[in-house]
Amino acid sequence: MRRILVLLNARAGTLVDHGPEPVRAALGALGAGGRQVDIHVVAPKAMPAAIAEAARSSHDALVVGGGDGSANLAASALAGTGKVLGVLPFGTMNLFARDLRMPADIEEAVAALGAAAPQEVDLATLCGRPFHSLSGIGFFSQMARAREETRGHPLGRFLGVAVAALRALRRSGRFRFEVAVDGRRETVDAVAVLVTNNRFGLDWRRPRLDEGLLELHIAEDAGTLGLARAGADLLTGGWRDNPGIRSMTATSVTISHVRRRAWTTTDGELVRAKMPLHYGVRPRALTVLMGPPDETPTPAVRTDAVAPA
Repeated sequence: MRRILVLLNARAGTLVDHGPEPVRAALGALGAGGRQVDIHVVAPKAMPAAIAEAARSSHDALVVGGGDGSANLAASALAGTGKVLGVLPFGTMNLFARDLRMPADIEEAVAALGAAAPQEVDLATLCGRPFHSLSGIGFFSQMARAREETRGHPLGRFLGVAVAALRALRRSGRFRFEVAVDGRRETVDAVAVLVTNNRFGLDWRRPRLDEGLLELHIAEDAGTLGLARAGADLLTGGWRDNPGIRSMTATSVTISHVRRRAWTTTDGELVRAKMPLHYGVRPRALTVLMGPPDETPTPAVRTDAVAPA
């Protein structure tokens, strides 16, 4: 990598908290060894166009500083191009950046990028559009919807999350849909469905990004307490021990419903998508910068999940 383009989302939490100049200064370390590093701070609405232009540019690598939504745009644009994607964890959840072993600290993340090695990873798809981590409907999408409505809550970020959870609980209810898992169909009554790209461990990190698998999680407990527990278990990573959540692996998942559209949240972005929802896998479709291995290995995922008969 001789030419690196860095696009920083101007509204990403890290830039808002620290300001762009300290981030720019830290990123200067990427220029070691004679690399050319071009850094741009981009307004959120301009990020899609800037990332699309980056995919066509002469740069060898694109580094995106933002949350999972910015990483989603970049992954979609760079898939299959041969260009390398690096991700700085400047957003809220930063699931993808964590799986790429990027520390939350700015200087440490830049150092990890400098020591990173290219690696091919899988992308999942929703109706043909790639995503890097997860996609959900039902309670999960209502959480995302309520979170969007409570952004900038006057009493602070954490109270805003609590308000979002209460709104999601009030709006959510059991719904019936048909799911086809690798062609095997069943009708399910559930309050939420989550589809992940490869399998997450109990701490919401993936031991591998190249399994070539989807994992489907179905939350079937419709009571308020069941919803609250499912939400808490999903946040803390304890869903595999929740009897109200059923999990299974697959390479293709189709979710059908009598409604024409459904709220979905995919890599943190909320969209009202057309039904049915078709999920698939694109093995090793994206080349990323993977940071050095952690001293503490990611806990392995249990392998007792099976698809419905």
